[in-house]
Amino acid sequence: MTNEQAQTAEEVLFYTGTYSTAKKPSIFLIAANKATGQMRVMNQMDGIDQPSFVALHPSGEKLYAVSEKAEGELFTYQVDASTKQLHLLDRKSTEGADPCYVSVDAAGRYVFVANYSSGSVNVFSLDDSGLPLEMSAKIQHVGEGFRKDRQEGPHAHSILPSADGNFVYVCDLGLDQLIVYRNEDGKLSTHYELKLPAGSGPRHLVIHPSEKFAYVVNELNSTVTAMTYNKNRGEFQITHHIPTRGENAQDENTGADIRVSPCGRFLYASNRGDDTISLFHINEETGELTAIEQVSTGGKTPRNFNLLAGGLLIAANQGTNNLVSFRIDRDTGKLSKTGFELELQSPVCIEPLN
Repeated sequence: MTNEQAQTAEEVLFYTGTYSTAKKPSIFLIAANKATGQMRVMNQMDGIDQPSFVALHPSGEKLYAVSEKAEGELFTYQVDASTKQLHLLDRKSTEGADPCYVSVDAAGRYVFVANYSSGSVNVFSLDDSGLPLEMSAKIQHVGEGFRKDRQEGPHAHSILPSADGNFVYVCDLGLDQLIVYRNEDGKLSTHYELKLPAGSGPRHLVIHPSEKFAYVVNELNSTVTAMTYNKNRGEFQITHHIPTRGENAQDENTGADIRVSPCGRFLYASNRGDDTISLFHINEETGELTAIEQVSTGGKTPRNFNLLAGGLLIAANQGTNNLVSFRIDRDTGKLSKTGFELELQSPVCIEPLN
């Protein structure tokens, strides 16, 4: 892993997972200037195929990456305290195909993986340092959805633990379901299954900072599903659906990523096809969404994006091999391009360090 100039006080850091190959750099540490949005590569790591999603341990000392291959793997890296360079510690089979999402519980006890093509999910127990010990659970989803071209079987697309770690939430694109599991010492048992509209293709879930509401971006019908959320019971109730696209959108499009601002007033969702990020205002009393605008991401196929400290949004345009930075207006949540972008091979996931 190469190392360049150290982080400055004006910069925030994030890791980027990509669809690059093991023979080339595929995980990057990027520094972004909070004032200008200018970005630069600080470190880069090779040796892993298609690390499409990465997640930091709560301590910041370990980085987990899934290798999205037919025989999926989970890689664990030590994060150097001073340089943030990555050092490979461990790699384990996910016993599933094409893992596309990885997350860690807030207590740092478990890592969770979603395997897209095989439609299965995993839990790995962690030791006190954050190193995976064993696979403590593997759940295979079964069934099919409405669309035979994309929902011929289960497709687990994301897996997210609740804040207290008692529940685990899985969006299955193939089944049109949000599946809620109980987490008991790393073992999963089905709590209940929430059915979403036929052919919607739920992809990613985000919990509102108040923990009163939750939102799912649906890939196949380009909508966001808004829900109330009972954190103690680990249950959701759908309130409404809202399109992620403008009224005049005509070409094919798929929804991708979803984020809520730390202040809880703004929700963002990305569109692949329109190649935009949609902004919604959130009613903080009811959780209701109001569509405000769609902004071009400055590239094609914005598979993921994320919000950084200092008021920046970084969009990862997989199709045009570039990261683009935006300034977020504090009062309105609207996005404006900083004028800076960074060339990067097939960027996918943005994971902030601070």
